[in-house]
Amino acid sequence: MAAKEGMPANALRVLEKALGMDLTAAGDTAEAVAAEGAYYLEQVTITEASEDDYEYEEIPDDNFSIPEGEEDLAKAIQMVQEQATDTQILEQKTVLPSKQPIPEVIEDFLCNFLIKMGMTRTLDCFQSEWYELIQKGVTELRDIGNVPDVYTQNMLLENENKNLKKDLKHYKQAADKAREDLLKTQKERDFHRMHHKRIVQEKNKLINDLKGLKLHYASYEPTIRVLIEKHHALLKQKMLTSLERDRAVGQISGLQAILKHMEVRHNYQASEIRVVPNSEKENAPEGPTQKGLREAREKNKDKTKIKKNTKDSEFPTNMQPNPNLYLCKENIGPAKFDYKLDNIFRLHELPVSCIILHPRKDILVTCGEDRLWKLVGLPKGNVLLTGFGHTDWLSNCCFHPSGNKLATSSGDTTVKLWDLSKGNCILTFEGHHHAVWSCTWHSCGDFVASSSLDTTSKIWDVNSERCRCTLYGHTDSVNSIEFFPCSNTLLTGSADKSLSIWDARTGNCEQSLYGHMHSINDATFTPRGHMIASCDACGVTKLWDFRKLLPIVSIDIGPSPGNEVNFDSSGRVLAQASGSGVIHLLDLKSGQIHKLMGHESEAHTVVFSHDGEYLFSGGSDGTVQTWS
Repeated sequence: MAAKEGMPANALRVLEKALGMDLTAAGDTAEAVAAEGAYYLEQVTITEASEDDYEYEEIPDDNFSIPEGEEDLAKAIQMVQEQATDTQILEQKTVLPSKQPIPEVIEDFLCNFLIKMGMTRTLDCFQSEWYELIQKGVTELRDIGNVPDVYTQNMLLENENKNLKKDLKHYKQAADKAREDLLKTQKERDFHRMHHKRIVQEKNKLINDLKGLKLHYASYEPTIRVLIEKHHALLKQKMLTSLERDRAVGQISGLQAILKHMEVRHNYQASEIRVVPNSEKENAPEGPTQKGLREAREKNKDKTKIKKNTKDSEFPTNMQPNPNLYLCKENIGPAKFDYKLDNIFRLHELPVSCIILHPRKDILVTCGEDRLWKLVGLPKGNVLLTGFGHTDWLSNCCFHPSGNKLATSSGDTTVKLWDLSKGNCILTFEGHHHAVWSCTWHSCGDFVASSSLDTTSKIWDVNSERCRCTLYGHTDSVNSIEFFPCSNTLLTGSADKSLSIWDARTGNCEQSLYGHMHSINDATFTPRGHMIASCDACGVTKLWDFRKLLPIVSIDIGPSPGNEVNFDSSGRVLAQASGSGVIHLLDLKSGQIHKLMGHESEAHTVVFSHDGEYLFSGGSDGTVQTWS
């Protein structure tokens, strides 16, 4: 009996040391097997060596008996039912603890072990004796707690260890990367600090230089002021001198006329008083007065002969504008802005470079890069005359004040004059070294001025057919040239970003206007001549006061270049042909800008009709568009 009581504890220790199995799992398996039925003990041989060399002996089961027959079976079933009923009653009466009971897995582990080893009889004997002790209350179960699942915990710990190692690896990589980024950032910081220090030093140096320059400039300001005053005084003196010169020339001309009249009168009186035979007249001695008169007559004859032999034209003096022309322009109606596309004329195969209107007739002339100019009748747009003769593209054209002649400039470095009644070239001026950009007629009709890519402008005498003067001063291409209405003053616009005003009689530059930041493409006067408009290669249009020679306003319509500017007859509306194909109309009174969109590509030229009702524009597509 002592061997039986000590068997479960010894068996537990032996099995735990020998097999190291999970007690919880073994208990579950033992309960499952025990529920199937009763078992008998059989003698088995344990091959595995035990740590404590415990010898098992067979214990006879004297208390276990199997009921035989149907009556015994019915009694057993009834007994089980009664036990189940008693158990339910006890469960109803028993107050469950707040915590769940701890499962008992020791006997389950032993049962599982015996089942695994095939020791069925030992299992039956163990179960009978174990449960009998439990029913008698001899064995008291103590709370041993949950038996840990060692393998499961080991696996969980291994997985956790792996995950922690992976995290550690990632953290190490992140730490290395962060360390590299930190070093890189520190290097960049040091570089930027050095750069900042250098910039601060340069800034301080520049500030000191600026202070020095300001002081230097301040020391020059009085000198500059004095020089400006001297310059203005010299300009006034120059103008007064030119006026005195013109007055003196007039007085000389008057004195010469009086002298001539007195000579004629004196000769007439002498012939009436005394008629001297030829022989006596030849032999008669001359007095000092007669000798002086004879020499004066000979000089006048020589001057007259020289003047007759010389074909050079004289620049007109004291020119006055035609009052009727400006009177009719002042009576023109209000400015018009609501132009709409009326018609499109396809006149050239290549871009149209210039459009001008006849001074009195409904006729316009177009020049193109196809080396042709065309005389077009309005409003139908029929071609009346076509001019052939230039060997390269045409850049500009201009009507003679009478309207019966035409001047054209070309990339072939020449300026040609055309007789519109015959349609042929009557004169060609050669002298420029590069392409000629623009040409203009003098109001008297005896002179033509041209500007060229060779940085010069020339004044041509139509009567003597030669270059009377070359204007030097610009440092880049001279893109536009125009005579001031009814005067001997010329206006040029250049790629050197400046406008220059010239005296055509002397070829001297009287004044230069600066303000554009880019190449000037075109410049023109208002019909009254009191204002100048200019446009440059970045679309900036400037207005200048011609009387004060000061800028008035600057309008940026860029970034597309402004190719040409023109005023309407009233002088209130300024049109600009833009490189974007848009025609901009600027209201000089309100400052508003209106846009006319019709050209698909670049717009090169724009011009108003004399009454302001129509506007004509030419583009790089070879078309002339009419707006009304």
